[in-house]
Parts: sequence; C-alpha cells; structure tokens
Amino acid sequence: MKLTFIIDPIAKLDPTHDTSVALMEAADRAGHQVWITQAEKLSVVEGRAWGFLQSVKLTPVQLQAGRWVAQEDWYQLGDVAFQPLEEMDAVFMRTDPPVDVPYLYTTYILDCIDPAKTLVVNSPAGLRAANEKMFALQFAQWMTETIVSRDKDVIRQFVETHGAAVLKPLGGKGGEGILFLTPDDRNFNSLVEVSTGRDREPLMIQKFLPAAKDGDKRIILLDGKPLGAVNRIPTGKEFRGNMAVGGRSAQVDITERELQMCAEIAPKLQAAGLYFVGIDVIGGYLTEVNVTSPTGIREIDRLNDVSLGQQVIEWLSRRRR
Repeated sequence: MKLTFIIDPIAKLDPTHDTSVALMEAADRAGHQVWITQAEKLSVVEGRAWGFLQSVKLTPVQLQAGRWVAQEDWYQLGDVAFQPLEEMDAVFMRTDPPVDVPYLYTTYILDCIDPAKTLVVNSPAGLRAANEKMFALQFAQWMTETIVSRDKDVIRQFVETHGAAVLKPLGGKGGEGILFLTPDDRNFNSLVEVSTGRDREPLMIQKFLPAAKDGDKRIILLDGKPLGAVNRIPTGKEFRGNMAVGGRSAQVDITERELQMCAEIAPKLQAAGLYFVGIDVIGGYLTEVNVTSPTGIREIDRLNDVSLGQQVIEWLSRRRR
C-alpha cells in the first residue's frame, strides 16, 4: 500500500510518544510505502487534491527498561514529489488541533479526494462535524452533568449547583486551557472572561468528578471497536491527567460499562467515517470524543506488550483489498 500522513513537522514529533509515528512505523515495518506532508503543502488542481509528499523511512523505537527509546536519527527523508493524493491507498489526517479556519480549509481540500480510490482517516466531513467536546453530547446518557455556554451567569449557576466544575475550551487539546472552578474562587469572573475571549466563544463546563484523581482513561477505537486503553493519572498538584501536562500512564482494563458505551457510540462514528478515535472516560463517564489526532498507542503498547499500530495497518490492508 501507499500511505500518506498529514502531520505537524516531523522534527517536532516525539517518536516515543506520538501515535502518528507509531502508525507510520507499523506501516513501514510491514513493507508499505510511507509518505508525509503538512496541511500547508496541499492544493487542489483540476478538481483533485494534490500535495508535496516526501517519502520517509523509520527506525523503530526499542523498549528498554520499561520505556521506549529512539535513535537520534529515527527517520530518514527521501525526495519530495508533487502528487495527487488519489494515488494513495489511504491518507491519514493527523494534524493536531486547534480546529481553526486553516484546519477547516484543509478538510475541504481533502473532500476533493475520490473516496472510491483513497480512504481518508478520518473523513474530512466527519472531522468538521465532530467537535471533540460537542460530539460527546450526542451520548449524554453516558456523560456527567454538562453545559455549554459563554454566559457568565449561566456558568456561575451551574458551578454553584454542583459545588465544583471543570471548564474546557471547545477547541483545545492535551488539557490546554482546562480550569477547575469553584463558586467561591475570587478569580471566577476573570477566568470565565479570559476563557470565553470576553463572551466571544462558548465553553464546555462539566461537573467535577472526584474520580479524576484515579485517572482519565483513554480508550482507542478502530472502526467502532475498542482496541485498548491507558489510564492517565494526575501527578503532583496537577488535577489534569493528560500526558501532555505530565500525567502518569498506567495499565487499565476496559469495563463492561465502557464496552456498552463503545457499542452505542460506534454506529455514529462509523456513519461519520470516524475510523480511528479515542474516547476519554472518568469514573465511568464519557467526557470527550477525540477524532483529530488521538494518541495513546505508545503507552498502551508498552504497558500491554501489544502493537496497536500493526492492528490498524492490518485493518487498513483488509479494507483496501
């Protein structure tokens, strides 16, 4: 197969952590051609999506003393060629949020790929439709109490009702901008004003779950089916468990409740072309549905002696036959 990954600059990726690298590495190891590009290197020519694509070969990370170790020169880049993306078997859209105007324009370019020729993971229409915070509201029966608002009085009433809440920007990633709020916080008004950009952007506010201290579970789903999970546990004085802010990763099982949750979520994910997804669960409650560039593969592989990247590439190979 020929695969293209639309990623952030490869030199900025962490091969011991980034799921994009794990996927590319698995494809390379299986003998497939791997190409990389960036959103700003895409174009539409004569109604088709094209890109400046660069071939890449990867040296796999090695597990040493319980952690992944990468060589300093872990990737080798080849020549750049301006090619139609329809010559690929699959294109992985793996650019990190924010989902801003340039990101949305990139999804419109990807709309110009013929889906009969090339599978886009995840579907550009699905990426536009599934804001990672708002999409979860379609499964409210699995969520804790949640509101979305930019109104300071509405937010205050919610926080006063529940005693403590977590405030989340709708377009953030990796725990960025997430705040813990209590009604007696003297900075309450200022925090809301800054987070909403002075009433310009709505926020998600969720009842604080004390179970957060025990971890924020990331479950990876492939074509609607759970592949594995990792628990991200807050460290130090940090209340967020995200690995991007220092959360400790730990082995964890997927519970029966979570399997039921996945089964109910799956049909909507599949209908939207959202094939590779990460859902976040705290204390048995769904908090987010991550579709842009969900991560966690490296940690799950390390803790469970598996290769989720290999499973993704094998699934893709079967689908493209």
